[in-house]
Amino acid sequence: MRNANLIDKLTSRLPVSARRALDMLKRLAEEQHLTLHLVGGPVRDLVLGAATLDLDLAVEGDALSLASQVAAALNARCVQHRAFGTATVKGEGSSLDLATVRSESYQHPGALPRVYPASIREDMLRRDFTINAMALSLTGPQRGELFDPCGGQADLKAGLVRVLHEGSFVDDATRILRAVRYEVRFGFQLEERTLAWLKRDVGYLQSISGARLRQEIARILEEAEPERILLRLQKLEALAAVHPLLSFDDRQAQALAALRRLMPEAVPAAYWPLLAWGLDEGEAAALTGRLALTRAQSQAVCAMPRLRGREEALSKPQLKPSQVAGILSAYPAAAVEALAATAPATVRERCLDYLRHGRHARTALDGSDLLELGVPPGPGMREVLQRLKVARLDGEVTSRREEEQMVRSLLASGICGRSS
Repeated sequence: MRNANLIDKLTSRLPVSARRALDMLKRLAEEQHLTLHLVGGPVRDLVLGAATLDLDLAVEGDALSLASQVAAALNARCVQHRAFGTATVKGEGSSLDLATVRSESYQHPGALPRVYPASIREDMLRRDFTINAMALSLTGPQRGELFDPCGGQADLKAGLVRVLHEGSFVDDATRILRAVRYEVRFGFQLEERTLAWLKRDVGYLQSISGARLRQEIARILEEAEPERILLRLQKLEALAAVHPLLSFDDRQAQALAALRRLMPEAVPAAYWPLLAWGLDEGEAAALTGRLALTRAQSQAVCAMPRLRGREEALSKPQLKPSQVAGILSAYPAAAVEALAATAPATVRERCLDYLRHGRHARTALDGSDLLELGVPPGPGMREVLQRLKVARLDGEVTSRREEEQMVRSLLASGICGRSS
Protein backbone atom coordinates (compact mmCIF):
# COMPACT_ATOMS: atom_id res chain seq x y z
CA MET A 1 0.00 0.00 0.00
CA ARG A 2 1.44 3.37 -1.06
CA ASN A 3 1.14 6.12 1.56
CA ALA A 4 3.56 9.00 1.01
CA ASN A 5 1.65 11.01 3.60
CA LEU A 6 3.27 8.88 6.31
CA ILE A 7 6.69 10.10 5.18
CA ASP A 8 5.44 13.69 5.42
CA LYS A 9 4.08 13.00 8.91
CA LEU A 10 7.39 11.48 9.97
CA THR A 11 9.41 14.41 8.67
CA SER A 12 7.14 17.03 10.22
CA ARG A 13 7.31 15.45 13.67
CA LEU A 14 11.08 15.10 13.90
CA PRO A 15 13.31 17.71 15.56
CA VAL A 16 15.51 19.62 13.12
CA SER A 17 18.65 17.69 14.08
CA ALA A 18 16.97 14.29 13.61
CA ARG A 19 15.42 15.40 10.30
CA ARG A 20 18.84 16.52 9.06
CA ALA A 21 20.36 13.16 10.03
CA LEU A 22 17.59 11.20 8.32
CA ASP A 23 17.88 13.32 5.16
CA MET A 24 21.61 12.62 5.01
CA LEU A 25 20.97 8.90 5.48
CA LYS A 26 18.37 8.85 2.70
CA ARG A 27 20.67 10.75 0.33
CA LEU A 28 23.53 8.30 0.91
CA ALA A 29 21.19 5.33 0.45
CA GLU A 30 19.79 6.73 -2.80
CA GLU A 31 23.27 7.40 -4.18
CA GLN A 32 24.06 3.70 -3.68
CA HIS A 33 20.63 2.52 -4.90
CA LEU A 34 19.84 1.03 -1.49
CA THR A 35 16.28 0.74 -0.27
CA LEU A 36 15.79 2.16 3.20
CA HIS A 37 12.76 1.34 5.37
CA LEU A 38 11.38 2.75 8.58
CA VAL A 39 10.34 -0.31 10.58
CA GLY A 40 8.63 -1.49 13.75
CA GLY A 41 7.39 0.81 16.50
CA PRO A 42 7.87 4.12 14.65
CA VAL A 43 5.65 2.88 11.79
CA ARG A 44 3.06 1.69 14.28
CA ASP A 45 3.04 5.09 15.97
CA LEU A 46 2.77 6.92 12.66
CA VAL A 47 -0.25 4.83 11.65
CA LEU A 48 -1.81 5.51 15.06
CA GLY A 49 -1.13 9.22 14.67
CA ALA A 50 1.11 9.27 17.75
CA ALA A 51 4.30 11.26 17.94
CA THR A 52 7.49 9.28 17.42
CA LEU A 53 11.09 10.26 18.01
CA ASP A 54 12.54 6.80 17.33
CA LEU A 55 14.22 6.12 14.01
CA ASP A 56 14.47 2.35 13.57
CA LEU A 57 15.63 1.67 10.04
CA ALA A 58 16.21 -1.44 7.93
CA VAL A 59 18.50 -1.41 4.90
CA GLU A 60 18.33 -3.74 1.91
CA GLY A 61 22.10 -3.79 1.74
CA ASP A 62 25.09 -3.31 4.04
CA ALA A 63 23.73 -1.40 7.05
CA LEU A 64 27.12 -1.29 8.77
CA SER A 65 28.82 0.39 5.82
CA LEU A 66 25.95 2.86 5.41
CA ALA A 67 26.04 3.65 9.13
CA SER A 68 29.77 4.39 8.99
CA GLN A 69 29.25 6.72 6.04
CA VAL A 70 26.43 8.71 7.64
CA ALA A 71 28.37 8.94 10.91
CA ALA A 72 31.35 10.41 9.04
CA ALA A 73 29.12 12.86 7.16
CA LEU A 74 27.46 14.02 10.38
CA ASN A 75 30.61 13.90 12.52
CA ALA A 76 28.67 11.51 14.75
CA ARG A 77 29.55 8.39 16.74
CA CYS A 78 28.85 4.96 15.26
CA VAL A 79 28.48 1.85 17.44
CA GLN A 80 28.29 -1.41 15.49
CA HIS A 81 27.12 -4.90 16.45
CA ARG A 82 28.47 -7.04 13.64
CA ALA A 83 26.95 -10.30 14.87
CA PHE A 84 23.47 -8.87 14.29
CA GLY A 85 24.26 -6.56 11.38
CA THR A 86 23.11 -3.52 13.35
CA ALA A 87 24.54 -0.11 14.15
CA THR A 88 23.57 3.03 16.04
CA VAL A 89 24.64 6.47 14.85
CA LYS A 90 24.49 9.08 17.61
CA GLY A 91 24.93 12.74 16.79
CA GLU A 92 24.00 15.95 18.52
CA GLY A 93 20.24 15.72 19.04
CA SER A 94 19.80 12.65 16.81
CA SER A 95 20.01 8.88 16.93
CA LEU A 96 19.64 6.44 14.03
CA ASP A 97 19.31 2.68 14.56
CA LEU A 98 20.18 0.78 11.37
CA ALA A 99 19.95 -2.92 10.62
CA THR A 100 20.48 -5.04 7.54
CA VAL A 101 17.16 -6.73 6.68
CA ARG A 102 17.35 -10.21 8.10
CA SER A 103 15.71 -13.40 9.19
CA GLU A 104 16.56 -15.15 12.44
CA SER A 105 16.33 -18.43 14.33
CA TYR A 106 16.62 -19.43 17.99
CA GLN A 107 18.77 -22.37 19.11
CA HIS A 108 16.82 -22.74 22.35
CA PRO A 109 14.27 -20.78 24.41
CA GLY A 110 15.72 -17.55 25.79
CA ALA A 111 18.76 -17.60 23.48
CA LEU A 112 19.75 -14.60 21.43
CA PRO A 113 18.84 -15.16 17.77
CA ARG A 114 21.09 -16.20 14.91
CA VAL A 115 20.57 -13.86 11.99
CA TYR A 116 20.60 -14.45 8.22
CA PRO A 117 20.26 -12.19 5.15
CA ALA A 118 16.65 -11.90 4.00
CA SER A 119 14.06 -9.81 2.20
CA ILE A 120 12.04 -7.02 3.83
CA ARG A 121 9.04 -9.37 3.92
CA GLU A 122 11.05 -12.03 5.78
CA ASP A 123 12.33 -9.30 8.11
CA MET A 124 8.75 -8.41 9.01
CA LEU A 125 7.85 -12.07 9.60
CA ARG A 126 10.54 -12.44 12.29
CA ARG A 127 9.09 -9.69 14.48
CA ASP A 128 7.19 -9.92 17.75
CA PHE A 129 3.67 -8.59 17.05
CA THR A 130 1.65 -7.79 13.95
CA ILE A 131 1.43 -4.13 14.97
CA ASN A 132 5.25 -3.99 14.92
CA ALA A 133 5.58 -5.94 11.65
CA MET A 134 5.15 -3.03 9.23
CA ALA A 135 7.72 -1.18 7.14
CA LEU A 136 7.55 2.17 5.36
CA SER A 137 9.90 2.51 2.37
CA LEU A 138 11.78 5.80 2.46
CA THR A 139 13.88 5.44 -0.71
CA GLY A 140 13.87 3.70 -4.06
CA PRO A 141 11.05 2.85 -6.46
CA GLN A 142 8.85 1.69 -3.58
CA ARG A 143 9.16 4.98 -1.71
CA GLY A 144 6.00 5.66 0.31
CA GLU A 145 4.87 2.03 0.20
CA LEU A 146 3.71 0.51 3.47
CA PHE A 147 4.55 -3.20 3.80
CA ASP A 148 2.06 -4.92 6.09
CA PRO A 149 2.32 -8.67 5.49
CA CYS A 150 0.82 -9.67 8.85
CA GLY A 151 -2.24 -7.44 9.11
CA GLY A 152 -0.80 -4.91 11.54
CA GLN A 153 -3.06 -2.08 10.37
CA ALA A 154 -6.17 -4.22 10.88
CA ASP A 155 -5.04 -5.13 14.41
CA LEU A 156 -4.35 -1.47 15.20
CA LYS A 157 -7.91 -0.64 14.17
CA ALA A 158 -9.28 -3.58 16.16
CA GLY A 159 -7.14 -2.75 19.20
CA LEU A 160 -5.42 -6.13 19.34
CA VAL A 161 -1.93 -7.29 20.31
CA ARG A 162 -1.24 -10.45 18.31
CA VAL A 163 1.93 -12.55 17.99
CA LEU A 164 2.95 -13.79 14.57
CA HIS A 165 3.09 -17.50 15.37
CA GLU A 166 2.41 -20.01 18.13
CA GLY A 167 6.04 -20.39 19.21
CA SER A 168 6.71 -16.67 19.60
CA PHE A 169 6.81 -16.63 23.40
CA VAL A 170 8.90 -19.81 23.46
CA ASP A 171 11.48 -18.23 21.15
CA ASP A 172 11.69 -15.08 23.26
CA ALA A 173 9.70 -14.87 26.48
CA THR A 174 10.49 -11.17 26.93
CA ARG A 175 7.67 -10.75 24.41
CA ILE A 176 5.30 -11.59 27.27
CA LEU A 177 6.36 -8.43 29.08
CA ARG A 178 6.20 -6.36 25.91
CA ALA A 179 2.78 -7.72 24.95
CA VAL A 180 1.27 -6.54 28.22
CA ARG A 181 3.11 -3.23 28.02
CA TYR A 182 1.58 -2.53 24.61
CA GLU A 183 -1.83 -3.81 25.69
CA VAL A 184 -1.97 -1.32 28.57
CA ARG A 185 -0.22 1.58 26.84
CA PHE A 186 -2.59 1.61 23.87
CA GLY A 187 -5.71 0.41 25.68
CA PHE A 188 -5.71 -2.72 23.49
CA GLN A 189 -6.50 -6.35 24.27
CA LEU A 190 -4.39 -9.45 23.86
CA GLU A 191 -5.80 -11.38 20.91
CA GLU A 192 -7.52 -14.59 22.10
CA ARG A 193 -4.96 -17.13 20.90
CA THR A 194 -2.08 -14.84 21.86
CA LEU A 195 -3.44 -14.69 25.42
CA ALA A 196 -3.81 -18.48 25.53
CA TRP A 197 -0.24 -19.01 24.31
CA LEU A 198 1.06 -16.41 26.77
CA LYS A 199 -0.57 -18.21 29.70
CA ARG A 200 0.75 -21.54 28.47
CA ASP A 201 4.31 -20.29 27.95
CA VAL A 202 4.69 -17.84 30.85
CA GLY A 203 7.17 -20.20 32.54
CA TYR A 204 9.70 -19.56 29.77
CA LEU A 205 10.46 -16.24 31.45
CA GLN A 206 12.72 -18.32 33.70
CA SER A 207 14.99 -18.88 30.68
CA ILE A 208 15.66 -15.17 30.16
CA SER A 209 18.85 -13.63 31.51
CA GLY A 210 18.64 -11.15 34.36
CA ALA A 211 20.07 -8.33 32.26
CA ARG A 212 17.39 -8.70 29.57
CA LEU A 213 14.64 -8.90 32.20
CA ARG A 214 15.98 -5.76 33.88
CA GLN A 215 15.88 -3.92 30.56
CA GLU A 216 12.28 -4.95 29.89
CA ILE A 217 11.14 -4.03 33.41
CA ALA A 218 12.94 -0.69 33.09
CA ARG A 219 10.90 0.00 29.95
CA ILE A 220 7.74 -0.82 31.88
CA LEU A 221 8.73 1.59 34.65
CA GLU A 222 9.21 4.34 32.07
CA GLU A 223 5.57 4.09 30.96
CA ALA A 224 3.05 6.72 32.06
CA GLU A 225 1.25 4.35 34.46
CA PRO A 226 3.53 1.36 35.07
CA GLU A 227 1.39 0.10 37.93
CA ARG A 228 -1.37 -0.89 35.51
CA ILE A 229 1.09 -3.01 33.53
CA LEU A 230 2.53 -4.61 36.66
CA LEU A 231 -0.92 -5.46 38.03
CA ARG A 232 -1.80 -7.13 34.74
CA LEU A 233 1.47 -9.10 34.76
CA GLN A 234 0.75 -10.13 38.34
CA LYS A 235 -2.66 -11.45 37.33
CA LEU A 236 -1.11 -13.39 34.45
CA GLU A 237 1.49 -14.90 36.87
CA ALA A 238 4.30 -13.44 34.79
CA LEU A 239 6.05 -11.71 37.70
CA ALA A 240 6.24 -14.92 39.70
CA ALA A 241 7.71 -16.62 36.62
CA VAL A 242 10.45 -13.98 36.55
CA HIS A 243 11.19 -14.70 40.23
CA PRO A 244 9.01 -16.25 42.98
CA LEU A 245 9.71 -13.23 45.23
CA LEU A 246 8.55 -10.70 42.65
CA SER A 247 4.93 -9.66 43.14
CA PHE A 248 2.80 -6.55 42.83
CA ASP A 249 -0.44 -5.60 44.60
CA ASP A 250 -2.85 -2.69 44.94
CA ARG A 251 -0.83 -1.19 47.80
CA GLN A 252 2.26 -0.98 45.60
CA ALA A 253 0.17 0.38 42.72
CA GLN A 254 -1.07 3.20 44.95
CA ALA A 255 2.51 3.86 46.06
CA LEU A 256 3.76 4.22 42.48
CA ALA A 257 0.97 6.67 41.68
CA ALA A 258 1.64 8.58 44.91
CA LEU A 259 5.34 8.79 44.10
CA ARG A 260 4.64 10.51 40.77
CA ARG A 261 2.54 13.11 42.57
CA LEU A 262 5.00 13.69 45.40
CA MET A 263 8.33 13.49 43.58
CA PRO A 264 7.79 13.60 39.80
CA GLU A 265 11.48 14.29 39.28
CA ALA A 266 12.42 11.10 41.17
CA VAL A 267 10.76 8.43 39.04
CA PRO A 268 11.45 5.82 37.77
CA ALA A 269 14.56 5.28 39.94
CA ALA A 270 12.44 5.08 43.09
CA TYR A 271 10.08 2.53 41.53
CA TRP A 272 12.64 -0.25 41.93
CA PRO A 273 12.65 -0.35 45.76
CA LEU A 274 8.84 -0.34 45.70
CA LEU A 275 8.92 -3.59 43.73
CA ALA A 276 10.66 -5.16 46.75
CA TRP A 277 8.53 -3.44 49.38
CA GLY A 278 7.46 -6.55 51.29
CA LEU A 279 10.80 -8.38 51.21
CA ASP A 280 13.38 -8.85 53.93
CA GLU A 281 17.07 -8.14 53.33
CA GLY A 282 17.94 -11.63 52.11
CA GLU A 283 14.98 -11.75 49.77
CA ALA A 284 15.75 -8.29 48.40
CA ALA A 285 19.33 -9.37 47.69
CA ALA A 286 18.09 -12.49 45.89
CA LEU A 287 15.79 -10.42 43.70
CA THR A 288 18.52 -7.94 42.77
CA GLY A 289 20.71 -10.87 41.77
CA ARG A 290 18.06 -12.44 39.56
CA LEU A 291 17.38 -9.16 37.77
CA ALA A 292 21.08 -8.25 37.49
CA LEU A 293 20.27 -4.78 38.77
CA THR A 294 22.80 -1.99 38.50
CA ARG A 295 24.77 -1.04 41.58
CA ALA A 296 22.55 1.96 42.32
CA GLN A 297 19.36 -0.04 41.81
CA SER A 298 20.63 -2.87 44.02
CA GLN A 299 21.60 -0.49 46.80
CA ALA A 300 18.15 1.12 46.78
CA VAL A 301 16.30 -2.21 46.72
CA CYS A 302 18.43 -3.78 49.45
CA ALA A 303 18.14 -0.66 51.64
CA MET A 304 14.35 -0.83 51.61
CA PRO A 305 13.87 -3.45 54.37
CA ARG A 306 16.26 -1.61 56.71
CA LEU A 307 14.68 1.74 55.99
CA ARG A 308 11.21 0.44 56.71
CA GLY A 309 12.52 -0.53 60.13
CA ARG A 310 13.26 3.13 60.83
CA GLU A 311 9.67 4.31 60.40
CA GLU A 312 9.01 4.30 64.14
CA ALA A 313 12.07 6.43 64.86
CA LEU A 314 11.06 8.84 62.09
CA SER A 315 7.57 9.25 63.52
CA LYS A 316 8.63 10.45 66.99
CA PRO A 317 7.24 13.87 68.04
CA GLN A 318 9.48 16.97 68.06
CA LEU A 319 12.08 15.28 65.87
CA LYS A 320 14.44 17.94 64.57
CA PRO A 321 15.43 18.16 60.88
CA SER A 322 19.01 17.35 61.83
CA GLN A 323 17.84 14.18 63.55
CA VAL A 324 15.82 13.20 60.50
CA ALA A 325 18.87 13.79 58.33
CA GLY A 326 20.95 11.71 60.73
CA ILE A 327 18.63 8.76 60.13
CA LEU A 328 18.00 9.12 56.40
CA SER A 329 21.48 10.10 55.22
CA ALA A 330 22.56 6.47 55.56
CA TYR A 331 20.18 5.38 52.78
CA PRO A 332 20.04 5.96 49.00
CA ALA A 333 17.75 8.80 47.95
CA ALA A 334 15.67 6.43 45.79
CA ALA A 335 14.82 4.32 48.85
CA VAL A 336 13.86 7.42 50.84
CA GLU A 337 11.64 8.52 47.95
CA ALA A 338 9.96 5.11 47.99
CA LEU A 339 9.41 5.38 51.75
CA ALA A 340 7.80 8.79 51.29
CA ALA A 341 5.27 7.24 48.91
CA THR A 342 4.11 4.63 51.42
CA ALA A 343 4.63 6.07 54.91
CA PRO A 344 2.07 7.82 57.16
CA ALA A 345 1.76 11.59 56.84
CA THR A 346 4.33 12.58 59.49
CA VAL A 347 7.05 10.32 58.14
CA ARG A 348 6.17 11.23 54.56
CA GLU A 349 6.56 14.96 55.20
CA ARG A 350 9.85 14.45 57.02
CA CYS A 351 11.18 12.34 54.15
CA LEU A 352 10.11 14.95 51.61
CA ASP A 353 11.66 17.79 53.59
CA TYR A 354 14.92 15.85 53.81
CA LEU A 355 14.90 15.06 50.09
CA ARG A 356 14.13 18.63 49.05
CA HIS A 357 16.22 20.49 51.62
CA GLY A 358 18.01 18.46 54.26
CA ARG A 359 20.24 16.31 52.09
CA HIS A 360 21.40 19.39 50.18
CA ALA A 361 22.20 21.46 53.27
CA ARG A 362 25.73 22.90 53.27
CA THR A 363 27.56 25.20 55.62
CA ALA A 364 28.80 28.55 54.32
CA LEU A 365 32.11 28.08 56.14
CA ASP A 366 34.70 25.45 55.28
CA GLY A 367 37.91 24.26 56.91
CA SER A 368 40.04 27.16 55.69
CA ASP A 369 37.47 29.62 57.06
CA LEU A 370 37.60 27.93 60.46
CA LEU A 371 41.39 28.14 60.50
CA GLU A 372 41.19 31.88 59.93
CA LEU A 373 38.73 32.16 62.80
CA GLY A 374 41.17 30.37 65.11
CA VAL A 375 39.91 26.78 65.09
CA PRO A 376 42.89 24.41 65.04
CA PRO A 377 42.96 21.47 62.60
CA GLY A 378 41.99 18.05 63.88
CA PRO A 379 38.98 16.51 65.62
CA GLY A 380 37.90 19.86 67.02
CA MET A 381 37.48 21.30 63.53
CA ARG A 382 35.40 18.32 62.42
CA GLU A 383 33.18 18.77 65.46
CA VAL A 384 32.67 22.46 64.70
CA LEU A 385 31.75 21.74 61.08
CA GLN A 386 29.24 19.12 62.24
CA ARG A 387 27.73 21.54 64.76
CA LEU A 388 27.41 24.16 62.06
CA LYS A 389 25.63 21.72 59.75
CA VAL A 390 23.21 20.69 62.51
CA ALA A 391 22.51 24.35 63.24
CA ARG A 392 21.87 24.96 59.53
CA LEU A 393 19.47 22.04 59.29
CA ASP A 394 17.54 23.15 62.35
CA GLY A 395 17.39 26.79 61.26
CA GLU A 396 19.51 28.05 64.15
CA VAL A 397 21.88 29.78 61.72
CA THR A 398 20.87 31.00 58.27
CA SER A 399 23.83 33.05 57.00
CA ARG A 400 27.61 33.11 56.86
CA ARG A 401 27.70 35.86 59.45
CA GLU A 402 25.64 33.82 61.90
CA GLU A 403 27.92 30.81 61.33
CA GLU A 404 30.96 32.97 62.16
CA GLN A 405 29.26 34.19 65.33
CA MET A 406 28.53 30.59 66.31
CA VAL A 407 32.17 29.59 65.79
CA ARG A 408 33.38 32.49 67.95
CA SER A 409 30.90 31.47 70.62
CA LEU A 410 32.17 27.88 70.55
CA LEU A 411 35.77 29.11 70.82
CA ALA A 412 34.88 31.39 73.72
CA SER A 413 33.13 28.57 75.55
CA GLY A 414 36.18 26.31 75.17
CA ILE A 415 34.33 23.61 73.25
CA CYS A 416 37.16 23.68 70.69
CA GLY A 417 40.71 24.79 71.45
CA ARG A 418 42.24 28.04 70.19
CA SER A 419 45.18 28.04 67.84
CA SER A 420 48.54 28.89 69.45
